Amino acid sequence: MQMPSHDVVIDDTRRWLTRAVIGLNLCPFAKAVEVKQQIRFVVSDATDAEGVVQDLARELEFLAEADPEAVDTTLLMLPVALADFMDFNDFLDVADALLVELQLDGILQVADFHPDYQFADAEPDDVANCTNRAPYPTLHLLREASIDRAVEAFPDAADIYETNIRTLRALGAEGWKKLLTD
Repeated sequence: MQMPSHDVVIDDTRRWLTRAVIGLNLCPFAKAVEVKQQIRFVVSDATDAEGVVQDLARELEFLAEADPEAVDTTLLMLPVALADFMDFNDFLDVADALLVELQLDGILQVADFHPDYQFADAEPDDVANCTNRAPYPTLHLLREASIDRAVEAFPDAADIYETNIRTLRALGAEGWKKLLTD
């Protein structure tokens, strides 16, 4: 697979973030960090899992050391590596092990998005899968403290998943496609 330019990857991801994640309110916590420009967008040039491990380690260490007022969260986009969803899904165990190895478990966590994301109990074409679909395989690095503050401010956080499914089912697959195209 040919690597798209970093600018294209970031632009595609920003479009998804603003139109879907924030625009549909799939994550009620995303707007604040986006408005404050506290999201770090990083494109990985890795072509395999080993390269992703190196990039992920670097970005986890960067985020752990960064001032949260400047960088609160990181989106690590993988335009070439881990294109197969099952390989990506298996890699999440490696990401969790890396958090432990770097002694960042409980400080940071890794959330995941993939263009072919599929929940275990869902059909591949179920629009509900789109809650975790992004233009590229993406590892979202988050601060545990930020998550705790966001959940405190949003008492119905446990209901987000169900609300998102209702939103996406109302939008439908065609609406989702249209949302992300110019």
